[in-house]
Amino acid sequence: MDITDLRHFLAVADETHYSRAANAQHVSKATVHASVARLQEELGEVLVDVDEEGEITLTEAGVALRNRARTIVAKAPDPVAAKKAGGKAKASKGKGRAPVVKGEPKPYKKRQGR
Repeated sequence: MDITDLRHFLAVADETHYSRAANAQHVSKATVHASVARLQEELGEVLVDVDEEGEITLTEAGVALRNRARTIVAKAPDPVAAKKAGGKAKASKGKGRAPVVKGEPKPYKKRQGR
């Protein structure tokens, strides 16, 4: 089981709606839906039931997975903290001149007078 899939499943379990779970995780609704589908396929059980309004209820297997997933996700490292801080700041290249645009006279060249 992928930690990201478990995080998305927990968001669905907490929010009881795919769209709200996607907003909470800052991903698309399709991503959350695919994560839950991968978990269901991997476990071979239906984890969520969706009604006509899009509200979600967990099945017995979903409740069992939610309890197990909370402990797994709590032990996993935080994905935001795991990312490295940025590298060195790089100086801009060039001499501060405007970019050359095709069809326009070069900004640093003087035009020939007549």
